[in-house]
Amino acid sequence: MLSSSSQAQDAGPIQNMAELLDSVEPMKPLRRGDVVEGVMMRVDSEGILVSIGHKAEGLVPSREMKTLSSEDFERLRVGDEIVTFVIRESTDDSSAILSIDKAVGQKAWKILQNFLEQGEGVEGKIMGFNRGGAIVEVESIQGFVPMSQLVSISRELFNPEHEDSEQDPKTDEIGKVLQLKILEIDRARNRAIFSERQALQEVRDEQKAKLIKELQEGEIRAGKVTGISSFGAFVDLGGADGLIHISELSWNSVTSTEDVVKVGQELDVYVLKVDAENKKIALSLRRLEPEPWETITRQFDVGDVVDATITKLTNFGAFARVEGSVEGLIHISELDSRVINHPREVVGEGDIVKLKVLRIEIERRRLGLSLKQAVEEAETEES
Repeated sequence: MLSSSSQAQDAGPIQNMAELLDSVEPMKPLRRGDVVEGVMMRVDSEGILVSIGHKAEGLVPSREMKTLSSEDFERLRVGDEIVTFVIRESTDDSSAILSIDKAVGQKAWKILQNFLEQGEGVEGKIMGFNRGGAIVEVESIQGFVPMSQLVSISRELFNPEHEDSEQDPKTDEIGKVLQLKILEIDRARNRAIFSERQALQEVRDEQKAKLIKELQEGEIRAGKVTGISSFGAFVDLGGADGLIHISELSWNSVTSTEDVVKVGQELDVYVLKVDAENKKIALSLRRLEPEPWETITRQFDVGDVVDATITKLTNFGAFARVEGSVEGLIHISELDSRVINHPREVVGEGDIVKLKVLRIEIERRRLGLSLKQAVEEAETEES
């Protein structure tokens, strides 16, 4: 007869196994739409037989694994784990029908949803076009980029006249990879909308914030003119645009921005001001050159006779531009040897005349000129 302790030892394993079996939850029946993990039991041209636990099996027919490339299929091995989507539940007479393609799609939708919630960007490949925009593939999901949200694809390509041509120029863009942001996802409607414009704007905003931190007022940077307006030129400094106001284009008077710079022109610019709070960058072109007043004494001496243009008339005299932005005053008493009531009796705006330099006052930015003395000297030389 066995002792009580021996009986306990013999009963132990049986009781433990019973407890283990009791602790295992019964397998939930497979339902259409479930995503399940299994182990491959057979792989051939007819499909993949998958063990999905508790002696249950499912079949992935060849038509449900189109997302697998020939290389991917060759790498499949019996015993490897695989994730599938249940298309049809198992019955007493047949195994469950599974799909790799739909499992991939299901996983892709979840990935896109995560990207949307986290605000992350994605890459999409252009698969085709319609009249409203571009059809793209993102994480194996087909989505749409409206024309208004495209940046790298010109709207001109969507001109209806191209559709009747032998070679639609849009076909050259198929296969191009775009950086995108997710605008909308609707799994039930199989709908995914993306934006290239928003993705590029976010990248540009990040680049601009970084550049603004790095820029120092007074430094010189290389840039490229990206836009021209009546009030100045916009210059890309490598991720952010700065503005050269029309007054900072040249020391000379500028009536049109296009007279000084052109779109696409590469140039060096002077960083005039960095407004980190408002994210604005003020640039200058003229600050790269010495101010004309700083070099005036190297160009002219008192007593020189110079060519000048009359720019303005006043009751007390006339102003004349002698070099760049440097202007001087011809006092009314220095316009003519006779007494006159107004400068217009002798000169008019726009007249080109010869003037004698009487005074150069750099600190006060003043230049004294004389038309009368220049004329008298010319007459003396002729006589």
